[in-house]
Amino acid sequence: MSVELNHTIIHARDNRESATFFADLLGLDITAEWGPFIAVGLSNGVTLDFATIPADDITPQHYAFLVSEEEFGQAYAQIEQRGIEHWADPHQQHPGSINHNDGGRGVYFLDPAGHAMELITVPYGGWPA
Repeated sequence: MSVELNHTIIHARDNRESATFFADLLGLDITAEWGPFIAVGLSNGVTLDFATIPADDITPQHYAFLVSEEEFGQAYAQIEQRGIEHWADPHQQHPGSINHNDGGRGVYFLDPAGHAMELITVPYGGWPA
């Protein structure tokens, strides 16, 4: 049997604000809205379903996305143009920069709800041989 991730729910202070932030940054579409969810579709069929919950109930999570070099460049340009605080590392020790792990590029930033978002162009450990 094959197992695939279909969707995940991301808690937000404002589901529309978070979904729009993410979709605009990466050039993605809001694909559906139902009940408390606003979904952003990824290229592999997975959706990120943003749900509004009380801010005090949000536990920050980490979400990492593998993107092409072109997509990274476009997203990073948006990060810089919007003045979004970002780091080269998950511990936020290298502000305003990116990393070059495994021959690719990577960056960390926070979404409007405080989730740690990461964009990378090469999987950790590199591409399989």
